[in-house]
Amino acid sequence: MGEFTISGLRVVREAARTESFTRAAERLGYTQSAISRQITLMEQAAGQALFERRARGVRLTAAGRIVVRHADTVLDVLDTAREELRTPLPPSRIRIGAFPTANAALVPRAIAAATQRYPGSEITLREGTSPGLLSALRRGRLDLAVLSGLLDPLEGVNIVPLLEDSLYLAVPLGHPLAGRGAVTIPELRDERWITGSDDSRTTLLGAWNTAGWQPIIAYTARDWAAKLGLVAAGLGVTIVPGLVINALPATVSTVRIDDPAAIRPTVLAFRDGGPDGSHPFTEALRDIAAQLTAEARQRLRA
Repeated sequence: MGEFTISGLRVVREAARTESFTRAAERLGYTQSAISRQITLMEQAAGQALFERRARGVRLTAAGRIVVRHADTVLDVLDTAREELRTPLPPSRIRIGAFPTANAALVPRAIAAATQRYPGSEITLREGTSPGLLSALRRGRLDLAVLSGLLDPLEGVNIVPLLEDSLYLAVPLGHPLAGRGAVTIPELRDERWITGSDDSRTTLLGAWNTAGWQPIIAYTARDWAAKLGLVAAGLGVTIVPGLVINALPATVSTVRIDDPAAIRPTVLAFRDGGPDGSHPFTEALRDIAAQLTAEARQRLRA
């Protein structure tokens, strides 16, 4: 007695469905002789006939019905396994780096979504400046990096755009610009500015490269809570990225800065051969980026 084979089970199931060896051959892409040979081998394995041969087709015997019932189970399981194997599994551990603003909402929400989809995944997060994170990525200390700003092409590093983050002006509620839909850089010449670290100072001054004047730096504060507290107290204005305006307190108002220099791309970087744009975390980043963009627009219209 021979052995049942996967190809033989498929032939028996298709012949049972079509009640014809000829139509089974056509659907499976086999020759008529190949189908007949497979049926013979399966009947030898079963030790009895699986089909009744008739003038106008074939019909399952009692033994044939038993074989087809189990063939359905076996083949469905194998088809499911094949489909799952087509989707690469994420690494069990992935190291992510992100610049501070991205860690306010974008990255935490993406991590939550990715770990919900793959509960066994272990995701670690490192915060830093975009240049520092890019360096860590290239040295293999990170798998993925969420970065801010335009990046020059680098060998072995791939860049996936996530969103374009607009910069907004945060002002006290009673400020003359509060409630405006947008403001231009020339209108900000006489404002007193609150800035933070060297990185945020670079962002602020970068928007004035072509303005012909430099902003008046009144106060320096390291964290967002301190900067926004100074703004709320009427001591100056500051720049906030669109990524965080949904988390701002009700004590400040935001106004979009209408200038090409006030738009910063947020991108995902990954190395050749490492986790890439198809990783569940990347998929979650794209989804959350779209949600944050929509939420920011809705808040500004309110």
